Amino acid sequence: MSSTLDLVRRWCDRTPAAVAVRAPDGELTYGELWRRVENLAAVLRERGVGPEVPVGVCLERTGGMLVAVLAVWAAGGAYVPLDPAFPADRLRLMREDAGIGLVLTWPEVNRALVEGVPDVLELTPGGIPANAPVPGGPAAEPVAGDVAYVIYTSGSTGRPKGVAVPHPAVTNLLESFASDLALTSADAWLAVTTLSFDISVLELLLPLICGARVVVVSAGEAADGPALRERAVAEDVTAMQATPAGWRILVDSGGVPDRVRLRLCGGEALPRDLADALLSGGAELWNVYGPTETTVWSTAGRVAPSPAPIDLGEPIARTSVHILGPDGEPVPAGEAGELYIGGAGLARGYHGMPAQTAARFLPDPFSDRPGARMYATGDLARVTPDGRLEYLGRADQQVKIRGFRIELGEIETVLRSGPGVRQAAVGVHAGPDGQPRLVAHVVPDAAAGTEIDAAALWAGLRTRLRERLPEYMVPGRMNLLDALPLTPNGKLDRAALPVPEWTRTVGVPYRAPVTAMEVELAGMWAEVLGVEEPVGVDDDFFDLGGHSLTATQIIARIQAAFAVAVPIVTLFEHPTVAGLAEAIERLDPDDLDLIGVAALRDQLDGLSAEELSTLFDELAPDA
Repeated sequence: MSSTLDLVRRWCDRTPAAVAVRAPDGELTYGELWRRVENLAAVLRERGVGPEVPVGVCLERTGGMLVAVLAVWAAGGAYVPLDPAFPADRLRLMREDAGIGLVLTWPEVNRALVEGVPDVLELTPGGIPANAPVPGGPAAEPVAGDVAYVIYTSGSTGRPKGVAVPHPAVTNLLESFASDLALTSADAWLAVTTLSFDISVLELLLPLICGARVVVVSAGEAADGPALRERAVAEDVTAMQATPAGWRILVDSGGVPDRVRLRLCGGEALPRDLADALLSGGAELWNVYGPTETTVWSTAGRVAPSPAPIDLGEPIARTSVHILGPDGEPVPAGEAGELYIGGAGLARGYHGMPAQTAARFLPDPFSDRPGARMYATGDLARVTPDGRLEYLGRADQQVKIRGFRIELGEIETVLRSGPGVRQAAVGVHAGPDGQPRLVAHVVPDAAAGTEIDAAALWAGLRTRLRERLPEYMVPGRMNLLDALPLTPNGKLDRAALPVPEWTRTVGVPYRAPVTAMEVELAGMWAEVLGVEEPVGVDDDFFDLGGHSLTATQIIARIQAAFAVAVPIVTLFEHPTVAGLAEAIERLDPDDLDLIGVAALRDQLDGLSAEELSTLFDELAPDA
């Protein structure tokens, strides 16, 4: 099997003038991409990078990020994503655990994120060493290293754990999908996923082994539905992969452009209504499934229109799946069991954690290959009577929130370390919008009869959580309890954790909207977030349970109501009704016609779907 670097290099030699990468910093041809990879790899070798040497990549989403990944491989090392959006303490834990002595970054990254690193190499956005001369002489051949990357996932012990993935597993993934999806040099793939999420491996590298073009969007664009849609149209994108939450951002922002014919959805269960929306216009939709420990995706299947069921598809090349009972034996068809995955995609294991590796990476009795292993996913599945592989949920405390895999125990460890907390548990509850939300159930540490300042306690805990965990792991609500519910044998009864009341933010005094815009915004928030009480102008959007998907819905409503272009970042920077209203007024006050909003809404309500479609085409013929 050729290495991924070999597969990329073939296209660099075959079509050096073709565009390989488009990013916020410009474009790179295949020829220029490879020259920059060779130059950076030479610098890395001089700094001690070789086989098995981990290199931190703490870069924004530019063409240089892709250059850095390939250069680390060409030098023989393994890249370790260090997302600049993560808290400094979490990045420090990851660096220390991986044994990172060199981090690639750029001047704009907060220096606190790389504090204490022995060697920091700054790159330009295009991946060129900023202050390091490139060694002279002919370029050295890529060095063969076993581990391709170490990606950290949430850990049940309170510390993230690194999954070490070997090169052959990456190559097997890419070659399998290249065969199934049949990409050509005419395709362009929209890359929207952070490097710290392993599905980025497919979207960044698959286009490059097919001679296609990868379009890297900035972190801001990835979270901004209208901006993302605009970029997809401008770049003539034909393929994209996202989680269900990511796809909804596009669907709720005017729909996925028709030109995007190839659509992959994974990371969590694909709802039927979303699948139907993604199948519109004759698009090709694939449901993909797999844990980080088996290299991105292990199964894939074409999704058929309703009323056909959605399943996990078939194992990709050189991959096997087994549904086993507690005795380790296959369960009969139709019965639920734990899903085990074997074959070429298995990771080496958890970095520096032999006991945890041995517990999840087990000998594979179904393989005739010596030393073969299989991974116990913790996912429940069954084979239906008609032979489909059906996902049934988790068998442990691990959950998926907007595609991110989360160990509830890691969040609970941070909560219990906070002052004023005696006990804590994290539950996952359906919010008013039907989407899963994390809720912190806290038993305060206070003397009997003492009044608890819930607002102050929650404010302190949220600060503590945000200092230690990525934003997607921070619960959106706190629920105070006298005691955690227990099972008869004294264990936490997660099923009995009470469903929270989706009311206003705890402890924030209500202040009524005054201006016409504040009234409109408060009404939008209450409707989108499902808050039963009136929303006050000082209520925080994210404390009410808002997230990137609901933020996109709010921005779409604002732009429709007020006829003013509002970047989604405005809501993140001004998360209260009062603050957002003031920010919108500053954007373009001449475009705000509050009096006409109600009349326009009445007119639109009277139109049929066909009339609305015709009107939209007239207003935005190129959208």
